[in-house]
Amino acid sequence: MLSQSQKEAKRKKSLGELGELFAIKSLVDRCYDRVRNLNDSTPNEKYADILCEKNGEKIVISVKSRNKYQKNGKLNSSYKLGNNCYLKAQEVEEKYNAKAYWMAIQFDSNSYSIYFGSLESLENRNAIPVGKCEKGEIGKIWESDTKHYFDFDFYSNK
Repeated sequence: MLSQSQKEAKRKKSLGELGELFAIKSLVDRCYDRVRNLNDSTPNEKYADILCEKNGEKIVISVKSRNKYQKNGKLNSSYKLGNNCYLKAQEVEEKYNAKAYWMAIQFDSNSYSIYFGSLESLENRNAIPVGKCEKGEIGKIWESDTKHYFDFDFYSNK
């Protein structure tokens, strides 16, 4: 039987994988080409989860998916990109000859939102300020409280 911490790790990993699927779909919907999940060939690639192209420009994307609300009911307003994210992004930019972007995917029990922007738009922050994304102050809003049709109970952090 799994311990509570093992169950929580599986829940978070699954939420991350779900976010990557939503990210890929949103990129395809917006006519990005050669969309590749880097975790398929290089698990835990520095900074990036997805490599794709649009209009001849290659981009690498760090996808961060979270529950909209924390366990205490407050908005989960900041999605961390990790330690040394700018250095790691620079390395992956050079490796793939691409520009670094981020995508924040916010899940709720019946809906999701997607925010997208360049790493440079974060102005040296190590986290995506989702509250500012919701207001349109940073990045672009690709989806806002769009209905999803799956049972979210497993992914919920309640």
